[in-house]
Amino acid sequence: MKKILITGANSYIGHSLGKWLENYPDKYFIESISQRSDSWKKKVFSDYDVVFHVTGIAHVSSDSKKEDLYYKVNRDLTIETAQKAKNEGVKQFIFMSSIIVYGDNSNVERVIDKNTVPKPSDFYGNSKFQAEEGIRPLESDNFKVVVLRPPMIYGKGSKGNYPKLAKVARKLPIFPDIDNRRSMLHIDNLCEFIRFLMENEETGLFLPQNNEYVKTSEMVKIIAEAHGKKIRLTKIFNGIFSLMDGKIGVINKVFGNLVYEKSVSEYEENYRIRDLRESIMATEQESKK
Repeated sequence: MKKILITGANSYIGHSLGKWLENYPDKYFIESISQRSDSWKKKVFSDYDVVFHVTGIAHVSSDSKKEDLYYKVNRDLTIETAQKAKNEGVKQFIFMSSIIVYGDNSNVERVIDKNTVPKPSDFYGNSKFQAEEGIRPLESDNFKVVVLRPPMIYGKGSKGNYPKLAKVARKLPIFPDIDNRRSMLHIDNLCEFIRFLMENEETGLFLPQNNEYVKTSEMVKIIAEAHGKKIRLTKIFNGIFSLMDGKIGVINKVFGNLVYEKSVSEYEENYRIRDLRESIMATEQESKK
């Protein structure tokens, strides 16, 4: 039985992984801790095979007053946690980084492949990338370090842009039909992927994503269908949005382009257990309860 410690007890991803692994009661023992205070430092890590580190500030902020806090939590705390895990004999450390280390969404198509060099565009992305750089040197034959750079994660209870788009889909009769492509990852696919990483005692950098790229307007259409509504897609506003592209942050977030080249996300076992339509339907059905 693998013993797993999840940092970030109240995080969406940490909570979701814990629930997912409960489906295998004979294979995993799971505990979670909060790192909001220094009391976590007294926790004995030597009892665990894996530390899954998801503690962090997840949202992007342009408030320069918060910059130091981002580096303190996303970088310094990650390195300190990894060092403690190594010192106390943990075999594997899995760090949740982000696609954001490659920069923000773009109004032109961006395809990230294995040769793409990270270029963070804000202190959120930079704090994540510096955390990666800080924990890599800790890797050894006895201490495996995994860095995950997932794209936008969605599912029941998720935060960020997806629930905002879901709200729009339930209310608006029309929506702009703009051609864009985004990599996304459903929470169930992510949790299954992490389970395989632990089972196979992996090490290195991983870039998981759904099988399909996502076009924002098509995703909104599926969300509307899940609620028994029809939403009409129109290109009538495309000219206006084209003029605003890159100038208004929210437009870029909703209709920007950012994808992983598909081969970089392949894995020897099938972690993509839900396709796009199925995952959206399941997410929205759960939201009705």
